[in-house]
Amino acid sequence: MTKTAAIIGGGVIGGGWAARFLLNGWDVRVFDPDPEAERKIGEVIANARVSLPGLSDTALPAEGHLSFHETMSEAVDGAEWIQESVPERLELKQKVYQTLQEHCAENAILGSSTSGFKPSELQGCATRPEQIVVTHPFNPVYLMPLVELVPTEKNPPELVERAKDILTGVGMFPLHVRKEIDAHIADRFLEAVWREALWLVKDGIATTEEIDESIRMGFGIRWAQMGLFDTYRVAGGEAGMKHFMAQFGPALEWPWTKLMDVPEFTDELVDLIAGQSDAQSGHMTIREMERIRDNNIVSMMRALKAQNFASGAVLNKHDAKLSSEAGMVRRAADIADLSQPIVTTRRAVPVDWLDYNGHMTESRYLQAFADASDRLMEIIGCDQEYIATGGSFFTAETHIRHIDETHLGSMIDVRTRVLMAEGKKMHLWHEMYAGDRLLATGEHILIHVSLETRRPAPFSPEIAANLQKISEAQAGLPAPEGVGRYVGQPR
Repeated sequence: MTKTAAIIGGGVIGGGWAARFLLNGWDVRVFDPDPEAERKIGEVIANARVSLPGLSDTALPAEGHLSFHETMSEAVDGAEWIQESVPERLELKQKVYQTLQEHCAENAILGSSTSGFKPSELQGCATRPEQIVVTHPFNPVYLMPLVELVPTEKNPPELVERAKDILTGVGMFPLHVRKEIDAHIADRFLEAVWREALWLVKDGIATTEEIDESIRMGFGIRWAQMGLFDTYRVAGGEAGMKHFMAQFGPALEWPWTKLMDVPEFTDELVDLIAGQSDAQSGHMTIREMERIRDNNIVSMMRALKAQNFASGAVLNKHDAKLSSEAGMVRRAADIADLSQPIVTTRRAVPVDWLDYNGHMTESRYLQAFADASDRLMEIIGCDQEYIATGGSFFTAETHIRHIDETHLGSMIDVRTRVLMAEGKKMHLWHEMYAGDRLLATGEHILIHVSLETRRPAPFSPEIAANLQKISEAQAGLPAPEGVGRYVGQPR
């Protein structure tokens, strides 16, 4: 059954929430009095449609339905989740909650994107304070997994757990802030860095560009995958954090920073920072900067996926959920019709699969076909548990025909046939499609080996039975066009 989210306030953050829910299969109902809201949110969602699918190695669910509404009462009709992202004025937010609770379902979760207010402040004038929690995301909401979930004692534990499940279900990482505090956790940390940066500019120590370079060329890369404390623990060497603290702890008493003081926000300081910022990146439009930002985030997070670490582990977990919900089979017994090619890969083309011509590069065709072979191996029983017993398949021969090009964000399917499976050999045929358009074919010969001797060895009885069942069922299909061709042979 389709789930529905209501977005109240459609600025940068509200638009990001709309994209996050919409592209994860939710229907999204938006209320924003701004006459330009539909255009602005449409532009955010257009960016998300390009970048978010690139984080996944499986297809996202079918996109939900997006609608815009004249009143809040219309927007929250049937909504299970309501995300408030109106301007940071407490009296405005409280007034919005009063209106929302007059019309929303009593079991709906009402999350606030606030970066500064505590949930107890938001609950102050509410009819049902137990409905309201802080769910503070980070921009761009459709890519960044972190969301700070801040409840109070008025929120029942089951509501908090349901909120966690919903946020996890759209690919996010809900960080449960167990004690409410102004600005929560992450923004308090960022505020300290921001204050020090303002002093460095004001005192003429560094420009805005030099400060940004110090972050993106140095510790920002470390923080992206290890955070603060693990970074310093590693810096302590084999002796770990205790050694680091002993070595650098005394520096905390030195006057390195001005974190307890804030420079006066004069017109001169604002002009100085704005002028330097314009000189730094004013040659690009905001939309161009968003596209660069999104591509960089996707590329870094995909690298972390390969290590199953930090945000990459969150994405891998979400991929497994998406794959299961999309009906991608994991076992031969789950295949509805063995006589047809098996869909072994379904995914979008991500940014790091492109070459200098702007289309999918040759090596990624091989990766997609290799992923398809891996899925077929899993289906027939050669999964990680089986490999741990000492048997696996090694690829002996590969032949790829590049028939058509495909580009960033294109949805591709790989459909796989078992042409032959006997003795110690498996012959696979893959066809890659974008819709009905054939992009490439891949032909693989794989040999079953003993990982102990690294030599060919017979299949296990389970694998042999599954391969026989599939190959016999598919034997009635016409011979694939191009099978067995050599390189350069005319089509």
